[in-house]
Order: sequence, then C-alpha cells, then structure tokens
Amino acid sequence: MDDVKIGEILEPVGSGENRRREQRVRAGFWRTVKKAARQVPFMEELVAGYYCALDNDTPPRVRGVLIAALAYFVLPFDLVPDFLLGFGFTDDMAVLAAALNAVRRHITPAHRLAAKKALSENAADHA
Repeated sequence: MDDVKIGEILEPVGSGENRRREQRVRAGFWRTVKKAARQVPFMEELVAGYYCALDNDTPPRVRGVLIAALAYFVLPFDLVPDFLLGFGFTDDMAVLAAALNAVRRHITPAHRLAAKKALSENAADHA
C-alpha cells in the first residue's frame, strides 16, 4: 500500500465525519481485534492507540488520525477484504503502523497499561 493512499485515509475530516468514525470504531473494534489477533504483530500498541484515541486529553488532531486508522481497521471491506486469510489485514496494518508511528509520543503509559490489561483479560476469557 503506498503512502498516497495511507495519507488519504488519515487526512483530517470534519467533526461530523469524525464522530461517525468514532461510533464505528467503538462498535466494531473488539470484534475486529479478535479476528485479527494472530495477524497483527503489534496488537498491544494498536489497543494502546485505541485507548489514546478515546482519551479526551489526547489532542484533537491526534485523535482524528487514530480514529481514521481504527475506522479503516474495523471496516470489513476495504482495499484488501479482511476475510482473505493471510492477506486480509495487510493493508490495515500498513495504515495502523503509519498512524501509530505518527502519534507515538501521545500514547501514554496509562494507555499502554490499559491495553495490556484488556488483552490479558480477553485472553483469560477465551482460555
């Protein structure tokens, strides 16, 4: 996936669209995490990014970038449909990695701790 497409996905949108994206993320994030768990090697950082995106103390621009990437992640049909075993999340990973890299300094230890806790609780629920 080239930088131009990633840039288009992560580009700023109006507040209404950003709210719609956030609702989509809240509704589908954990379901998509469960489907992608084995395919995303940076899952803990991804979940920390989710908590950062939902944190009202996170700057609006940073929240917007993260929400855009997470909204792309939860869409079942994107550039490479997620149901394609082994390939479905490759485009999502490129978008997510670009977004997380761009906002890395805004992901706090509290976001990372929440991610670690959520993932360990989720793993315990499915053990």
